[in-house]
This record gives sequence, C-alpha cells and structure tokens, in this order.
Amino acid sequence: MIARRSLLAAPILAGAAPALAQAEWPQAPVRGIVPFAAGSATDTVARLFAERMREVLGQPVVVENRAGASGLIGAEAVARAPADGLTVLFGTNSTNAAANALFRRVPFDMERDFAPVSLLASVPLLAAVPVNSPYRTLTDLLTAARARPEGLSFASASSSQRVASEMLAAMAGVRMLHVPYRSSPNAVQDLISGRVDLFVADQAVILPGVQGGQLRALGVTTRTRSAQLPDVPAIAEQGLPDYELFAWFVLVVPANTPARAIERLNAAVRHAAADATLRERLGSGFGMAVTASSPAEAQAFMRAETVKWTNAIRAAGIEPE
Repeated sequence: MIARRSLLAAPILAGAAPALAQAEWPQAPVRGIVPFAAGSATDTVARLFAERMREVLGQPVVVENRAGASGLIGAEAVARAPADGLTVLFGTNSTNAAANALFRRVPFDMERDFAPVSLLASVPLLAAVPVNSPYRTLTDLLTAARARPEGLSFASASSSQRVASEMLAAMAGVRMLHVPYRSSPNAVQDLISGRVDLFVADQAVILPGVQGGQLRALGVTTRTRSAQLPDVPAIAEQGLPDYELFAWFVLVVPANTPARAIERLNAAVRHAAADATLRERLGSGFGMAVTASSPAEAQAFMRAETVKWTNAIRAAGIEPE
C-alpha cells in the first residue's frame, strides 16, 4: 500500500511539453492499443487520456480495442510493433504485473519488451451481486459458499478480477466455480440476470450497475472505503483483515522507442492528467485516483507490483494456465 500512496496518490505534475521541433514527431496518428473490450475500465481510461493527449502531440491517439486472453493479445501486438512512438499500450496490472504468474506461456517479456511512459490511474475493485440476490452481505455469501463448495459461481474477464476473487475465496476458506468471460460488460450483464453469483471487478465497471439499482456492492478491495460508496465496507473490515488489492493503468511503448518520443508522450500524459474534466470524470464518476509519473517511477512501481501480484496469485493457489 506504501507504493500506491507514494505514487498513485501523488499530486499531478502538469509538466510542459518538451521543446521538440514539429518535424521530430512523425506526422501520423498514434495507435493506442487497449487490450480489453470497449466499455471496460481500461477502455474508459484510454479514451479520456487519448482525447487530451492529442493537444500536446498534435496528432490524434486512435484507440483500438484488441481484447482476448486476459489482455495478452493486445499487449503482444504492442510488444511486436515498431519502436517509433506511434504505438502505445494502455496497460494494466493484468498485462504488466500478473501475466507471468498466471500463464505458462506469455508471448512477451513484461519488462524487456516494453518501455514505460507514465502511470495513469488506479481504482479499487468492488465485490458485487445482483440486486435481488439473497446475499445481503459478504458474510452471507461466504457462509453459503462454505456450505456448498463450488455451488456459487464468480465471473472474471481479466487477471485482476480473477485474482481478486480467488484470493477472497482462499482467505475465506471457500471454493467457488470460476466462469471466465471475454469482456467485463458481458460479465456484468450475466451478473445482473443472475447467471453468475458474484463479480469482483473494477469500480468503474460495477459502479453504474450499483447506482442504477441493478447490482448490490458487498465490499471494496482496498483497505479504505470508496468515496462514491461510503456505506459499503472494505473486505478487510469483514473478517479478512489482510485482504487488499487494487487495479491500475499505465502507458507503455515497445522497447527501444527513442527517449525523445517517450519524453513527448510523457508530457502528453501529464497534460491530460492535469485536465479538470478528465479528473472529474475518472475521479467522481468512477472512483479512480488519477496521476502522472516519470518513466522511472512507473518502472519501479510495476516491478514492485509484479512481486505483489505474483505473491497474491500463489497465495490464492492459482495454477498457471
């Protein structure tokens, strides 16, 4: 949690763009690869940042969704792209911290194949059930799961969602049935309809359903409660004091991208992160902490998070697929 407080809760630094001649920046749109489906939390972050980054880059950042394999398909596309500053990955803890511990074959090296540009934002996850679920509290759900091993199901559409759910089950001493989904919006629809019992997902994904009266939030994955849902207790408050996870977003480029291109992209991120409208939409709208960092800070953060997520995956007893 120290890393999150020191980096992801740090003040925004609205650095000016490097004084690069226009000719030094290629006159072509930047491809912003989102490794998850449209409507996901990553997609929301990417589109808001892309809109403001254009003002510094002088070229549009065209968001392209390349979903599949828990983000690996989109991340691999960026790892193999030309290192010219014109292809970027809106990465997450799934693609840039947890992948090696979750999969036997990862088609890229998380550290060797990417160069960090900046951190973008972080967000808690929410454990949610359908609004008409018989489980009014997390204790109710875990008690039922304990009485019926694998009788209750949970959805996941990303590594962070699966790890958060498996870690919850492991700490509570229960077994639930894992139902994988290609996208978070699809998982939410099945949760609302009662096809699955539980979905632990980014607050940006769950919050609209809670506010719309379709879902009931049972717990927050961070130690502190969400400002948007102050009446929903942290999971750590509900008999699992060591439980804590949060999702985050980062901008990276292919390794060997010129330093000058990374500097300009970093300046564009800082400009976007300082925008009041972006901060309001991601902060008040989705409960995200918006930030910008240096490439070195992003690198150090991802290394520390890789250790944390690897330990969480092993503690949850998840075998690499």
